[in-house]
Amino acid sequence: MRTRGSRARSPGSEEGSATAEFVMVGALLTVLTLGVMQLGLALLVRNTVLDAAAEGARYAALADSGLGEGAARTRELITMSIGPAYATDVEASYGDYGGFPSVQIRVVAPLPLLALFGVDRGLEVVGHAAVETLR
Repeated sequence: MRTRGSRARSPGSEEGSATAEFVMVGALLTVLTLGVMQLGLALLVRNTVLDAAAEGARYAALADSGLGEGAARTRELITMSIGPAYATDVEASYGDYGGFPSVQIRVVAPLPLLALFGVDRGLEVVGHAAVETLR
């Protein structure tokens, strides 16, 4: 004898599967969205550090400037844009790039893998600029 409101379920019934599917698909989409956002953040950090290195190299390549000023400018730009943890390893040197004397600013910074935390020294970029002379 069945009571009112109760139903007999068959063994192959798909009742309740919509909820489980929603949870699984929602979790998958959330993970994919967060992964794309993290990739975007890593690219933003890389491009920002690379742009700061290039700007520091251009500053150091000016006729009335030097390597110390270029490295300091790079550190300042990175600190203002991302934070001081990304501006700890900045090196400036003279070199040759494309057959011309140039200034090279090398920056080694953390690579963000989870928010802004990640692999220490995982990102290395070099900015170049041709040296100006007063001749």
